[in-house]
Amino acid sequence: MRQLSKVENAIFLTGALLMVVGAGASLLQWWAAPYVFAAGAVGFTTMQMLQRYEGSNFVIRRLRRIVLLSDVLFLVSALLMFASQGNAFHLDHITYLQYVYQKWVLTLLTAAILQLYTTHRIGNELEKEAKKL
Repeated sequence: MRQLSKVENAIFLTGALLMVVGAGASLLQWWAAPYVFAAGAVGFTTMQMLQRYEGSNFVIRRLRRIVLLSDVLFLVSALLMFASQGNAFHLDHITYLQYVYQKWVLTLLTAAILQLYTTHRIGNELEKEAKKL
């Protein structure tokens, strides 16, 4: 795996922190929570996309694709967070409540579970790969 530089690592950690603050602040219904979360999601996902795997291990390549899927889900969560502030899609009230309102929590939870799983598995696979060399 390509290691991030110190600046990239700082952006990665700051993005993760902003995502946590933004998600927590949305529970308090702070108007700026989606902006904080979106800024963090963009920083976090950008830095994760810069971490490339150049090896030939199929398992790690598959896990990296799952990480990219979870990154997309983080960005979708940010969009849904904005949409939950008001009926941005101009849907009727019932449809909005049924399909949009507070659905960002589901995509965020799915992305977080995928991140936990892949982080653990990639670490184990990289250790196995290092022992073989």
